[in-house]
Amino acid sequence: MTEATPEGQVADAVTGNWVDHWAPAAARPYLRLSRADRPIGTWLLLLPCWWALALASLSQGAFTLEHLWIGIGCALGAFLMRGAGCTWNDITDREFDGRVERTRSRPIPSGQVSVKGAAIWMVAQALLAFAILLTFDPLAIWLGVGSLALVAIYPFAKRFTWWPQVFLGLAFNWGALLVWAAVTGTLPWPAFALYGAGIAWTLFYDTIYAHQDTEDDALIGVKSTARLFGEDTPTWLKWFLIATISALGVALIGALAPAASVLQLVVALGGAWAMGWHLTWQIRRLDMEDGAVLLKLFRSNRDAGLLPVLFLAIAHFL
Repeated sequence: MTEATPEGQVADAVTGNWVDHWAPAAARPYLRLSRADRPIGTWLLLLPCWWALALASLSQGAFTLEHLWIGIGCALGAFLMRGAGCTWNDITDREFDGRVERTRSRPIPSGQVSVKGAAIWMVAQALLAFAILLTFDPLAIWLGVGSLALVAIYPFAKRFTWWPQVFLGLAFNWGALLVWAAVTGTLPWPAFALYGAGIAWTLFYDTIYAHQDTEDDALIGVKSTARLFGEDTPTWLKWFLIATISALGVALIGALAPAASVLQLVVALGGAWAMGWHLTWQIRRLDMEDGAVLLKLFRSNRDAGLLPVLFLAIAHFL
């Protein structure tokens, strides 16, 4: 017997998610606004932070209790800021969302949450994230404040450019710079190489994601790399894969060659190779006409992004 769909569940929510089954009923619409029922976005925001934490701490030769707090703070902050950013996105996109099959069940267009209620919820999440940010290095704090401009601009990018995924990449990977600054108090060039790797990775996975909505986007005039690339998407994804792994490799070599052992560097580079293998696997299984496959591949990027973290963690013990 098929389990009944919980009232108010969003169309692309994870099956059996905790929000729709365990959260208090009054909180569910707001948690849906934050995409707590779709945790992949939190992972994709968090992982560049953990790349930077693992790499910067390894370049310094030790992982300290302060670094542990930075990692925990990043996880909490990613959840909160992803929630605040998604709430802002839903406020600005409420007219578009109501006209797209996949998004019309979201809390604002479906009437579960008012725009005013959503705005209050957004501010509450942002303030909690800011409280965590205040425990970091001053340079990291300023970088965190500066990221708000990117968060504010992103929802409007698809109105004026075919490359809104670039703006998403700039915003979603800013944590790599912030966390490097939190760990070291500086921003050397490998941090920017790592940031570039994250941006290229975002172009990869969000182009896959955007292919779910190409028909609706064309009808309402929303731009995306998926619409721009069309049937050439696999070729573009290969270039984004090459850019991601190349920039990641450059960041690893630049950060570790001066101080780490050869074995540590080889293991760290193994993480980049493993991620490249995973992205190649995604391209081979790409079916741009199958929404279920597209969503599965998009979500699999959590595992792809965890691979460099895992290999860097192993390098810490060598």
